[in-house]
Amino acid sequence: MKKILVVDDDVHICKITKLYLEKHGYEVETVYDGLQAVGAYERGRHDLIVLDLMLPGLDGRSICHTIRETSDVPIIMLTAKGEVGDRIGGLQLGADDYMVKPFDPNELVARTESVLRRMLPRSVPERNGGVRKYGTLRIDETAYQVYLRGEPVNLPRREFELLLFLAKHPNQVFSREDLITKVWGWDFDGEDRVVDLYVKRLRHKLADASGSGSAWRIRTIWGVGYKFEVSAT
Repeated sequence: MKKILVVDDDVHICKITKLYLEKHGYEVETVYDGLQAVGAYERGRHDLIVLDLMLPGLDGRSICHTIRETSDVPIIMLTAKGEVGDRIGGLQLGADDYMVKPFDPNELVARTESVLRRMLPRSVPERNGGVRKYGTLRIDETAYQVYLRGEPVNLPRREFELLLFLAKHPNQVFSREDLITKVWGWDFDGEDRVVDLYVKRLRHKLADASGSGSAWRIRTIWGVGYKFEVSAT
């Protein structure tokens, strides 16, 4: 049974959301402020988080940022604000979807199912020749693990899959739309700028391996997209 954490300071919203999600077979935990949310996240293994943007104690932006430092657990952001800037801001923080209050609980259930479906593995990692090496960077497909100078670098699953996809197609340029389809899935309903955020995270975490003179780098092709550029040997 999938476990969902619902975080909202409106007790009525929590009760209704919990009722609808449980009717569709989910286990639901509810908390009402930001500090409770962090504690619940650290204690439990949740398959998805429904997170209100405006919370007492610690706001949704801070919680989302904290979670994204260590995990790619799906997050659906809730907010009473409907401006485009707020929606893009939530997605740039790492939210997987975005809903504006008031919302239909049935739509939340549908979006929950869609987001969880996108998290399912789309392919089986290669079992033969599943290690790719570029200079001091090594990508092990079978273990879903990245190593830098022999030391493991822990990447959330989506960051790993983006890096792996690019590395499987060296020197080939992909648009944001291409990468959304190949890595996030065709039914992804968020902003394509989320790709920029994930590339930024990869560059930061692997900065020592992708600097000047490195065997590879994730290069921005302005007006087009990104490519995993490999130096000639």
